[in-house]
Amino acid sequence: MARGVSCLRVFNFVMVTLLQLAQASDWNTVPRKTVSHSALKEVRRFSKPNVSNYTTLQLDEEEQVLYVGAREAVFALFMHDVTEEVKEAIVWDAPVEKKMECVQKGKNNQTDCFNYIRFLQTFNSTHLYICGTYAFQPRCTYIEVRNFTLNKAAMEDGKGKCPYDPAKSHTGLIVDGELYSATLNNFLGTEPVILRNLGHHYSMKTEYLASWLNEPNFVGSAYIQESANSEMGDDDKIYFFFSERAVEYDCYREQVVARVARVCKGDMGGARTLQKKWTTFLKARLLCSVPEQQLHFNKIQTVYTLNNSDWQSTVFFGIFQAQWADVDVSAICQYRIEDIQQAFNGPYKEYREQAQKWGQYSDKVPTPRPGACITNSHRLNGYNTSLELPDNTLNFAKKHPLMDDLVQPVGRRPVLIQKNVNYTQIVVDRVVAASGNQYNVLFIGTGAGWLHKAVMIGSHIHIIEELQLFEKAQPVESLVISKKKKLLFAGSQTHVVQVPFADCGKYRSCEDCILARDPYCVWTKWACTRMGALPKLPDVDQDVEFADISLCHRTPGDLKAENLTVVAGTNILLPCQLISNLAVPKWTFQQQELAHVPDANYEVRPKALLISDVGPQHSGSYRCYSEEKRERFLVGKYWLKVVSKPAMALESQAAASSLELAWLCVFVLGVVCFCLLGVVIYLNRKLKERLEKTAASKEAERVTVYPTERILPKELPKGTKFIPSQTSGTDEKLWESPSYYYSDGSLKIVPGHALCQNGSSPSHNGTANGIPGQPLPTAVQSPTRLNLANIRGANTNGYIRLQLGEEGVDPFSEELRKKLKQRQMLPDANPEESSV
Repeated sequence: MARGVSCLRVFNFVMVTLLQLAQASDWNTVPRKTVSHSALKEVRRFSKPNVSNYTTLQLDEEEQVLYVGAREAVFALFMHDVTEEVKEAIVWDAPVEKKMECVQKGKNNQTDCFNYIRFLQTFNSTHLYICGTYAFQPRCTYIEVRNFTLNKAAMEDGKGKCPYDPAKSHTGLIVDGELYSATLNNFLGTEPVILRNLGHHYSMKTEYLASWLNEPNFVGSAYIQESANSEMGDDDKIYFFFSERAVEYDCYREQVVARVARVCKGDMGGARTLQKKWTTFLKARLLCSVPEQQLHFNKIQTVYTLNNSDWQSTVFFGIFQAQWADVDVSAICQYRIEDIQQAFNGPYKEYREQAQKWGQYSDKVPTPRPGACITNSHRLNGYNTSLELPDNTLNFAKKHPLMDDLVQPVGRRPVLIQKNVNYTQIVVDRVVAASGNQYNVLFIGTGAGWLHKAVMIGSHIHIIEELQLFEKAQPVESLVISKKKKLLFAGSQTHVVQVPFADCGKYRSCEDCILARDPYCVWTKWACTRMGALPKLPDVDQDVEFADISLCHRTPGDLKAENLTVVAGTNILLPCQLISNLAVPKWTFQQQELAHVPDANYEVRPKALLISDVGPQHSGSYRCYSEEKRERFLVGKYWLKVVSKPAMALESQAAASSLELAWLCVFVLGVVCFCLLGVVIYLNRKLKERLEKTAASKEAERVTVYPTERILPKELPKGTKFIPSQTSGTDEKLWESPSYYYSDGSLKIVPGHALCQNGSSPSHNGTANGIPGQPLPTAVQSPTRLNLANIRGANTNGYIRLQLGEEGVDPFSEELRKKLKQRQMLPDANPEESSV
């Protein structure tokens, strides 16, 4: 009980300390430059409709091809431009029956029951080896490189080579035709295994014991050729990195820790003990911590192996994660191969049953040493292979796979710690700068789709820039680099992205180029240029170590001041565009440091100066400087004038001008409307006058019109008055014509297509009297003897217009009046006339 309380107190103390440190400012290294998705240059992206999970990348630099394994598809892309495919894509989907079986076993048909490509590596010069989850039934086969075709006939069981679950991590390597894989070996994911198969050697695997592997999460592996130039005749080794639940600590029996394990390439298992099991399997804890506070990052996320031809210089970069309260923290630790070797050559750890706790093994260690590779000393003693090792050595190795020593990181602390950042992937390039010094450049992917580029300068790390690789936030799930072409490739759920190692063109000045401390960029006489783009190194400026900008030869120059006029009593914001995220703004007023000006109205913000309630005392010259590494660069210059009357301010003048223009438009529109109103009134009057004249004319012309027979003037009734014609200039001639006669207003003769009384057409000889261009009239009786029978019997298409007299004068008028009333019911009827 007392020990439990003690453990709880220790736990609480550590948690409080972690919370305090998680808020520390030095746990957040700021990238010097931020480049958004739209501002990326020389970037290329690849994706296909209805395809996702571009997470398995394999780069062949000799053939300059990037192979991409996705969900149920494999692509071969040109390394220099991933938007172009070398060959048509391979479709490798799981059959429908396999997907149905996957669903019947309780898996999700939207996420689990597909064939996710999880392993893709070069097998030999002609083939790739590929494995997929195959709807929770892993399968592996070969791809013929030349034609880029999948050999389904050679498909084999992928158990132990590829995980069942696409969400589970795993790792694998092909070494000399043999596959070394670390994964979960069953459907339920409860049987972890580190396996070797495919080759001419026996299949080898780990012992199924919690002391060997206890719920591991495999994240990476590495092949180290330690036999090269070895005086002791050592064997090559394969290293595996993972996290697992540890049982060796008293207080934290369920604590997760980071591990590194190794096996020897020549291991063939034991003859009786550990048959077809690793006899060289050893593991040790990887420590990544802040030593002064004893704070440990226990969960390893991924690892990258950086090695050259000299394997002794091999280093491993691991990303570790921790979550303390609501703070996500990522750390990067660096490990040397010699430190790992030292841990595996050190003391073993054992479980003491009497004390019921773990401790260092202190008894005599059997000979030959358990877990060691076969070396020259073994051969001298007659042990040429692991099959010849004695049982006491093998039994000890079976029971003591864990080493007591911890593998400390370089410098015994992380090289980088970031709070509120989730690092997911890392790759490293070793570059020679213009000075001849070598630097490690780290490319680190984040869970939000950004890429951090950092350079290690001694024990310090400087983040050069951060790039937004994906517009939509998503984890960077894989990274590979081409060291020859200086290109980086990133894979995610939706895209493959290709970017160059450096975009030096973003640095517009010599000072900016040198302050970047980018080993890939140098300043020439005219621009900041990528070193690889230069045929030879001319006279260039670069200082990765100290960023000494005194190397730059500044040319005198000044910015043009921006004149501003504001009204007293208002607020104004003066922008200040800094050249980097590491720069701070420095303002001067009238050539004096603004910090020394006793005025509470100034507020210096990261990218602007706010002046509140401006007054005449604020008028004058303002300058903004971007200060970085104690060097200042003028980035803004303003001349501010404060006026008391709003009408004198530029803004007020603009507003007044706008108001005057608006009133002018209103006045002009008013005048136009008034003129239009006058025109309407005038036209209305003219229309009324014309209507009155028309009405008077119609009143004067209310006479009866009809075809009539020829009558002489002497035959007209007594008292008849002749009315002159208004439509012809030959009125006298018409009146003299014997063919037409006009009444006194009660009768008017109009020409019509009339026939003579005898039924024949009128005469058209030269003596015929008629109006030119008009049909001849029909001869009917005069009004004194006109009746309806005469009208109805007239075979004519002319018409009669009658001036009706008083009611009851004669039967004809009465009957005609009734007809006219019926006519008025029609839409186009004229009450003064009717066709009969």
